[in-house]
Amino acid sequence: MIGAGYVGLTSGAVFADLGNTVWVVRRDAGKIEKLKKGIIPIHEPGLAAIVKRNVKAGRLIPTTKYEECVPFADVVFIAVGTPDGKNGADLTQVYTAAAEIARNLKSGYTVVVDKSTVPPGTADEVTAILNKYKKKGAKFDVVSSPEFLRQGNAVEDTTKPNRVVIGSASKKATVLLVKLHTPLKCPIVITNVRSAEVIKYTANAYLSMRIGFIDQIANLCEKMGADINDIIRGIGLDKRIGLHYWWVGMGYGGYCFPKDVKALAALFDKVGERDNLFRKLDQLNDDRAERFAKKTEKALGSLKGKTIGVLGLSSRPDTDDIRGSVPVNFIRELLKLGAKVRAHDPMAQENARREMGDTVAYFPDPYSLAKGVDGLCVVTEWPHFKKLDLTKIRKLMKGKLLLDSKNVYSPERVRKLGFTYLPTGR
Repeated sequence: MIGAGYVGLTSGAVFADLGNTVWVVRRDAGKIEKLKKGIIPIHEPGLAAIVKRNVKAGRLIPTTKYEECVPFADVVFIAVGTPDGKNGADLTQVYTAAAEIARNLKSGYTVVVDKSTVPPGTADEVTAILNKYKKKGAKFDVVSSPEFLRQGNAVEDTTKPNRVVIGSASKKATVLLVKLHTPLKCPIVITNVRSAEVIKYTANAYLSMRIGFIDQIANLCEKMGADINDIIRGIGLDKRIGLHYWWVGMGYGGYCFPKDVKALAALFDKVGERDNLFRKLDQLNDDRAERFAKKTEKALGSLKGKTIGVLGLSSRPDTDDIRGSVPVNFIRELLKLGAKVRAHDPMAQENARREMGDTVAYFPDPYSLAKGVDGLCVVTEWPHFKKLDLTKIRKLMKGKLLLDSKNVYSPERVRKLGFTYLPTGR
């Protein structure tokens, strides 16, 4: 497993738990040494116990060296980062990994799997790199088997997946990967390579579109005096639509959705389809944080010299990852408008501090943050934010503005406590 992040480490640990011998490769020697002690470098519920158990049993082997594992592997997964690039996904890490794999392939047969989120055509590029650098006698097939993990739910999504997609032109490779995934007892979708690559982008773009769609309807509700929660229930009971995945708020964020929508839009451009839905979706989502910052400014008259408290730094609960963070984007917009920003998050503060430095003041709990603020903004729906003593919060605040981007609270209750309440789509 080349890559020991959310995808590589979780997938590797679960495969090891199923009885396989799994190496996880990462160039960061310090983090590899911690992994050898069962200490994981990321926060993911349930993962630490699986890693520790399998490292101790010798089934999960952390290493920094390709030569220690690739020559002995039947399957090599590429699960490295594909960050947002100038014209879509930046595949530098994928191609670097492919070259290192090629130099260490055994004399015999190996299946190389693109697990990272990559645009269509990447398997062809990986194949060319492997052919360029492989040693004589090495044979391989390149397969696309994209991941569908949610941060905060990665272990469950790996052990109980909705499906596994295997995109392959080789019967031999397909049989081997089906055997590897059969213990997961889930549907296995077998396609050609290009279809598998497109499936991943399509899935993320569709989920992003649901969020972008309901955010736009929320805008309309605020103008028309409608309630977005009523709208969601009214449309969601239609079985063709469903009540799931209507996450109204400041837009979609996280590591995958923003960059994958951008990459898909770039892919449409590449094939001559510039007038496409995904370009507009990306634009609307990018504007979302600024819209909420200006909404806050309007409620207070001005943000210059005002102190704003922000609850939440990760885009979703149960993760410390701030890559593509909606709250961080929102904070930056507040700062542009002259606000002084305080922030609290139960897990993501250290990562946010590394990202934003001293432009933001960080607080250990919501109550110390609330003391003396002109406005309070709830941006991430951490469970304990829903249980705050709002009476105490109100007394601690200097102002009375409460912006509730995720509709965590009851409007009637909050307004009775004396807040100027700004929900979303209500």
